[in-house]
Amino acid sequence: MIAPRKNPMLSLVDELLAEQQTLQTPVARFSFQHDNDTIETPALEPVYRDLIPLSQPGPGEQYAFEVDLDACSGCKACVAGCHSLNGLDEEETWRDIGHLVGGSEALPFQQTVTSACHHCADPGCLNGCPVLAYEKDPITGIVRHLDDQCIGCSYCILKCPYDVPKFSERLGIVRKCDMCQGRLAEGEAPACVQACPTQAISIVKVSIDLSGSRPTTDTSAFLPGAPDPATTQPTTRYVSKRALPANLHAADLAAPKAQHAHWPLVLLLSLTQAGYGLSLAASFTLRFDPILAYTALALSTVGLAAAGAHLGRPLRAWRIFLGLRRSWLSREAVIMGGWFPLLGAAIILPRWPQLLSPLPTTIGLLVLDGLPIAAAVTGAIALFCSAMIYIDTPRQFWRAPATFTRMGGTILVGALLPVAPLVAAIALAAKLVFESNQQRADTPSGKLLRTVLRPAFRLRNLLGISALALLVTYWVTNEVALIALGAIAWLAGEIVERYLYFRAVDSAKMPGVAAS
Repeated sequence: MIAPRKNPMLSLVDELLAEQQTLQTPVARFSFQHDNDTIETPALEPVYRDLIPLSQPGPGEQYAFEVDLDACSGCKACVAGCHSLNGLDEEETWRDIGHLVGGSEALPFQQTVTSACHHCADPGCLNGCPVLAYEKDPITGIVRHLDDQCIGCSYCILKCPYDVPKFSERLGIVRKCDMCQGRLAEGEAPACVQACPTQAISIVKVSIDLSGSRPTTDTSAFLPGAPDPATTQPTTRYVSKRALPANLHAADLAAPKAQHAHWPLVLLLSLTQAGYGLSLAASFTLRFDPILAYTALALSTVGLAAAGAHLGRPLRAWRIFLGLRRSWLSREAVIMGGWFPLLGAAIILPRWPQLLSPLPTTIGLLVLDGLPIAAAVTGAIALFCSAMIYIDTPRQFWRAPATFTRMGGTILVGALLPVAPLVAAIALAAKLVFESNQQRADTPSGKLLRTVLRPAFRLRNLLGISALALLVTYWVTNEVALIALGAIAWLAGEIVERYLYFRAVDSAKMPGVAAS
């Protein structure tokens, strides 16, 4: 027998909504205490102060977040508090909520996790920034982002294994959590700590070992299922009184998400590498071909010009030399800035040797002979730095063997195409086989290439096979036009391949958190 409703005048939905308003959840009780006008002094201030250290870190210590997994309910009050206090954009978040799952069918296990910047002992964002827009406070250990120094290159996003820095479309720069450093300095808890109704987040002091050449800290208490903490030594502590299942993993592990395409970088990498390969063929063949040389210069020019579109603040790009000591991006930019004029001079001066007439004849000849070599050596170093930018990130898909095969293959085919089309076809075929092996691999990137990115992968193969067919046909018929058509198909295929290089990369983030 069905029990009668409390008020026959209300529909079932209305009655359930009315009942919901009376539920005393932790969030509701927390909000009531804040909104109660009868409280003349902050009633929870003693609680907040218990959630932060009462003294600054000493030598070998720094501040860190501590998260009580048993208390975290996943209510996102910390996300809302951080967003409100820091005045973030509508789609911008500095604190995220994720989910871990595990256990068995009989005893399933689910854990909600809150995470923000881990203020690592050896921050990847700081080490990779080309303009020194990050600093680690020597007293508190907090990793701060210097907004006025940032050029919006987003390299720190690629370097961070936890998806902490977030790009602001409105400002054209990256921003991140600074542990509400100003509040801590005044003895106040960060916004997320104050907003949590279950007191799941607190600030603690942790020990950091600075005795070695590289700062290290104990990462044994870091989150199961998270990226390898050895990369940056995160300081956040996740604690629980329960025994966590050994098979605990990210709830979204089986659903990898395609990453940003980064079209300016796609054009930069594919066109400069193709242009460099063609320039080698133009400079070191017995017969200098001006059309080939100018094509190489044009491709390199377009590729370098496209790079500026990747920056949120391109007018600040002059600062990129500041990180030369530790950032591969700085090294690429500075060395490529030297390679391009050398390339232009090596291609243009042989056509107009009168430009060297003010120089003695002997010196002029030395310049003409030395420029192609100088351009080739400088270009090789610059493109090596281009590859290292991505190899230096903690991404499986961008590891050295795969990256050098892809980028080196582009250069090799470009260098062989005008002088040995059949050998170029063999090199391109080997590259296509390597890419197919990556697609079949049992990895997140392989799954993306087989599902979401399958149409683009098919297009890449179609263009590559078309280039192969044209080059083989030229070898049989000796029709020069076939080389030009094959080169066009090859270059279009390399652009699609580089698009897949960015989109299929495994996302580096906290487990179960939606990638930004």
